[in-house]
Amino acid sequence: MVVGRFYQKIADEILSDFKAGLVLDLGTGPGYLPIEIAKRSPKINVVGIDLCKKLIHIARANAAAAGLSSQLSFEIGNAARLRFQEASFDMVISTGMLHSLKEPVKVFREIHRLLKKDARAWILDPASVASLINRKEWWASLSFRDRFFLRLFKALGLHRPIKPYTRNQITPMIRAAGFQRFAIDETAEEIKIVLEK
Repeated sequence: MVVGRFYQKIADEILSDFKAGLVLDLGTGPGYLPIEIAKRSPKINVVGIDLCKKLIHIARANAAAAGLSSQLSFEIGNAARLRFQEASFDMVISTGMLHSLKEPVKVFREIHRLLKKDARAWILDPASVASLINRKEWWASLSFRDRFFLRLFKALGLHRPIKPYTRNQITPMIRAAGFQRFAIDETAEEIKIVLEK
C-alpha cells in the first residue's frame, strides 16, 4: 500500500529515537502509524486519538486485523482537551494534523501537560506522504466517487494545496505552550518539530 510505505518510514525514524513506553498519537486517523510502530516493537503501546468516530472504528478494525489490539487502543478525543492525567506519556506523535488546528497553542499546551519529564513529541505537518506516492497507483486506488469529487473540487477551486506553518509562525506557539527545548526542520512541503519537556 502506498500510504503504508510512508508510515513505515516514519515508524522507523521514531523507533531510532524511542524504544519502549506509552505513546500518544494525535490525529491518528485509521491508525496506520501506531500499527507500524507496534509491528516493530512489542515494548511500545500506543493510544490513538481522533475527532472522527468513523476513523476510530477503522483504526480499531485495522489493529485487530494486524493482530495488535493488545498494544493499541483508539478513542475519540479532542487534542486540546484530553482525559489523561498529567505526565502520562513517554512520547507524543502527530502526522498531518497541525495545519488543520483552530487553536494550535492549546494543543501544544496539552502535549506539554501530558509528556513525562525529558520525554519528546514529534509533530510532522503536513504528512509528506505525497512525496512518496506513485500518482498513477494512487489514482487507480480511488473509487469512482472519490475521483469525481476530487475533479469537482479542483474545477470549483475548492481544492487548495496544504501549506504548513513556517518556523517563524510556529516558534512563538511552542514557547507559549511552555516548551524551551525544541528543534524545527522546515522544508517547502513540511515542517518537522521535535519538542522535549
